[in-house]
Amino acid sequence: MKKFDESYQLLSSMYRDGYFPDFLVDKVRALIENVVGFLENGARDLVKIQNKFDEMTVAINALEEEFEANDSELETVARDSIGETVAYILKWFDIDIDVEEAIRERDW
Repeated sequence: MKKFDESYQLLSSMYRDGYFPDFLVDKVRALIENVVGFLENGARDLVKIQNKFDEMTVAINALEEEFEANDSELETVARDSIGETVAYILKWFDIDIDVEEAIRERDW
């Protein structure tokens, strides 16, 4: 079982941008970390992996109102940061799923 790259900072662009409240970025990070844990446990079935990314993405979608209530939103910087993070995870674990497919359920 391969462990995720400890030196990689998930969602670094969102954390650097004061537009995104850290406590909400933490919620997005926790959803992503759930997928990382799934992959660290040796998941290799692409259908199951895609399902896990779909669950993550739908859960991130559900945070949109909370972002808006805190004068923020899941927009370009967030979309790019989440996409870059997912792309890195896919590459790290050598998962043959395109990043756009991995986050296909996104509303942002």
